[in-house]
Amino acid sequence: MVIPCIFLRIWGDYMSQINHEYINNYLVGLIPQHEDILKELEGYAEQHNTPIVTPDVAGLLKVMVKSVQAKKILEVGTAIGYSSILMGLSAGEDFSITTIEKDEDNAALAVQNIKKVGMEQNIKVLTGDASEVLDHIEGTFDMIFVDAAKGQYMDFFQKSIGKLKVGGIFICDNVLFRGMVAERSLLIRRKITIVKRLKKFLHYISNIDSLQTTIIPMGDGVSISCKLKEVVFDD
Repeated sequence: MVIPCIFLRIWGDYMSQINHEYINNYLVGLIPQHEDILKELEGYAEQHNTPIVTPDVAGLLKVMVKSVQAKKILEVGTAIGYSSILMGLSAGEDFSITTIEKDEDNAALAVQNIKKVGMEQNIKVLTGDASEVLDHIEGTFDMIFVDAAKGQYMDFFQKSIGKLKVGGIFICDNVLFRGMVAERSLLIRRKITIVKRLKKFLHYISNIDSLQTTIIPMGDGVSISCKLKEVVFDD
């Protein structure tokens, strides 16, 4: 698992130089359009204003799943099942994904979508608050993907990082939160608490010696951490 960690450092340095909007638009334009179920879900998400990962982040997830050969994946934030299915398609045969969704309607729709592609034996949708559900999940995972309540990222991290194998990858979406985390002038007053929590989380995962972390300015910001050794939290 040494190669993926080196890859993260190189990619993080590279992406920091190409975050102009016109370049981002060009890069997104290079991404082939999805077909079948993923295209259908993209249309549903647009029509119903349901948040799913952006095309560039979707591409990143595909690369990461294949790079680390992830077969056991934990996801926090299922929504309609788009990213679960995307990662499942990238994982190949004999994979398992455990995904958590708080909204009961979204969870039910995700189950339907997962059945459409015949992945119901591989993808298990758990309904409930991730902060509570994570306490009851057992096993070790190759990769963890978090795309849920941003103000709870530190809590999700603390409750899940022990379930990630050494050498595994921990990914969080939307960590720059519309730029508010990086630029004070963009800050909306009612979002101050979330921004403060995200800043604390990003500082922590960027400085702890148990992780190798990079933050990529794509989509709404993505953090990628390679677990180098077990994380020990101070009491």
